[in-house]
Amino acid sequence: MKRTISTLVNNNSGVLNRITGLFSRRHFNIESITVGITENPSVSRMTFVVVADTMNNIEQVLKQLHKQVDVLKVKDITDESIIARELALIKIVALPEQRGEISALVNTFRASTIDIGRESMTLQVVGDHEKVEALIDLLRPYGIKELARTGETALSRSSKKVFTEPNRLSLIN
Repeated sequence: MKRTISTLVNNNSGVLNRITGLFSRRHFNIESITVGITENPSVSRMTFVVVADTMNNIEQVLKQLHKQVDVLKVKDITDESIIARELALIKIVALPEQRGEISALVNTFRASTIDIGRESMTLQVVGDHEKVEALIDLLRPYGIKELARTGETALSRSSKKVFTEPNRLSLIN
């Protein structure tokens, strides 16, 4: 079972190593990790996507994370309403005669071209895991030269959502 865990930690050296060691000792497969400072420079947010055998294992790791000195907050956000995104940079083989076709594909996914060489293009896509995977699959026939991905980062959605319509705002509980 795949779970997304969001953790706020003190922004100190060695924290990431101690926390990933905890996952390793419990034999969890960490599918992705993203780490970055928050609105408070002394606090970092870590987002882990992990694979576990049972919910009991997840609960045990959450309890152990809470005990870590530098951990401020831990939450399994898998079953919540969340906003999750991943970034991928994809360098593909792209001959000049293929670039129009590739650009149409890139535009469909709201991705962007960030570099063009004589025989290659580098593309950037941001979206949920499925969107990134779908674009990568469609680009494979061109030949992927290099691929770099950030892993998933996520935040819980707001409890109140603001929807914009032409000429008015609506606040929904």
